[in-house]
Amino acid sequence: MHNASVSEPSKAFSLETERRIIRIQVLTLVWMTVEAVVSLGAAWMARSPALLGFGGDSAVELLSAAVVLWRFYSPSRGDHAERQAARIAGGLLFALAAFVALASILTLLGHVEPRPSFVGIVVLILAAVVMPWLATQKRRLSAATGSAALRADAAESTVCGYLALITLAGLAVNAIWGVKWADPTAAVALLPLIVREGWEAIKGKPCCDAC
Repeated sequence: MHNASVSEPSKAFSLETERRIIRIQVLTLVWMTVEAVVSLGAAWMARSPALLGFGGDSAVELLSAAVVLWRFYSPSRGDHAERQAARIAGGLLFALAAFVALASILTLLGHVEPRPSFVGIVVLILAAVVMPWLATQKRRLSAATGSAALRADAAESTVCGYLALITLAGLAVNAIWGVKWADPTAAVALLPLIVREGWEAIKGKPCCDAC
């Protein structure tokens, strides 16, 4: 059984806080599994690099949520587990940056002609609502626990929400006006944010109370 409190690098948090973290991570795992499967399936059917990039982001977020869940659910918790989870989550953010860059380049080079995807649009709308809410909950829990791993996971949820909006806007602009470079250009603009959050996670920086 887990102890009632766990000592962190300057924080101590209650069993109830730990349970909240586990609940939010389980919810993230369920949603990201659905999101990844549906968006990647829609990307395959529509031959959409933008949806492929979003689906890849969903898969990275799924892995990150699993890492953070392991960190708080594992019996061998502590500073070492926190640092290891933070490094893994930060590394996944760098992987996400590479994935977004690759998908954007493929779109800009015009290697694939994407087709409209109603299913893709629906999952993007849902993600644009769900992911910011998940990110807010995780930032609060990161501030409460001093967890850099949870901060990184919150950043990935935030990025996922931004990518959902950008991909949705890009699909709409492309469908209405035929501007194929709209969404990859916007996605590239997110890369500095992703890389910065990945670096902060690897350094072990948690969210502050004002995050």
